[in-house]
Amino acid sequence: MHFLDQAKIYLSSGSGGPGAVAFRREKFIEFGGPDGGNGGKGGDIIIEAVPGLNTLIDFRYTQHFKAPRGKGGAGRNMTGAGGNDLVVRVPVGTQVLSEDKEHVLADFTKVGDRHVFLRGGDGGRGNASYKTSTNRAPRQHGTGWPGEEAWVWLRLKLLADVGLVGLPNAGKSTFINAVSNANAKVGAYAFTTTRPQLGVVSHKHREFVVADIPGLIEGAAEGAGIGDRFLGHIERCRVLLHLIDANDADVADSYRIVREELEAYGAGLDEKPSVIALNKVDMLDDELIAALSAELEEASGAEVIPLSGAAGTGVDWVLDRLLDAVGPLAGTVDADDEGEDAIEWSPI
Repeated sequence: MHFLDQAKIYLSSGSGGPGAVAFRREKFIEFGGPDGGNGGKGGDIIIEAVPGLNTLIDFRYTQHFKAPRGKGGAGRNMTGAGGNDLVVRVPVGTQVLSEDKEHVLADFTKVGDRHVFLRGGDGGRGNASYKTSTNRAPRQHGTGWPGEEAWVWLRLKLLADVGLVGLPNAGKSTFINAVSNANAKVGAYAFTTTRPQLGVVSHKHREFVVADIPGLIEGAAEGAGIGDRFLGHIERCRVLLHLIDANDADVADSYRIVREELEAYGAGLDEKPSVIALNKVDMLDDELIAALSAELEEASGAEVIPLSGAAGTGVDWVLDRLLDAVGPLAGTVDADDEGEDAIEWSPI
């Protein structure tokens, strides 16, 4: 499955149906008068967050969503049928942005979040509603109010408890494969991870979600490498796991580069609780591990955990620290009933 975290779509709610021009015609009833009914309301555009989706890829192929309009009124004061609502299903963590990307219009952070984004137009008035004491046979009617329309951006920010950060080839993919059900690509070259990966970790009878994003390099905030685009996927993480490759020429400088890029990105990423691990220590002796850990602790001012995702060294230690930082895990919310009159569009 291809991963897509941004998509531009067009939404249009249904217009209201026209009112009817009709007159009562029955035998032995003289001057029956007008009896044209009102038009039906147009369908709403509803956006709902549902489980089981983790990409916006299907919005690349289906970009226009238009709810049906209301039906026209009829004689005998019959109101036209309303247009069915159109439900657009999105992954949990999706934000709806204005066309210029300057404003967040809606934010879907849990399963079952449901928002009437565009309201359908009201139906037009039938000629019966225009009857007065001086206008007993009106022939005017309302054509129905138009629906609303908008171009919007969908932006997906994956919801995870722990976010992995570090320079390219710091061993993030190896770690997430070792502790979770993920199957991230691993290679002996930089930027093997080109899209975010999610994994569910089970540790001490608890589960939490870990997100791995492509590595950062110096200047990522200005677009160097893959840039900082994917940092949005860890904005909602409770804690960051910062991995530093023990084979780097200067581990303190490796730590500093990533921290500066997090600070340049903003959104409070540099203020989140962090667990720092010196990775790939299975290739070093104890004396060198102690020296590098001390150097890194001096640069970060925090505890440094020697780790090897490949050999399993320090993995439980890291997971214990992550559990402490994550704290109580919130449950999910069941989705609301949609009703029988809703049209569902789901990218499945």
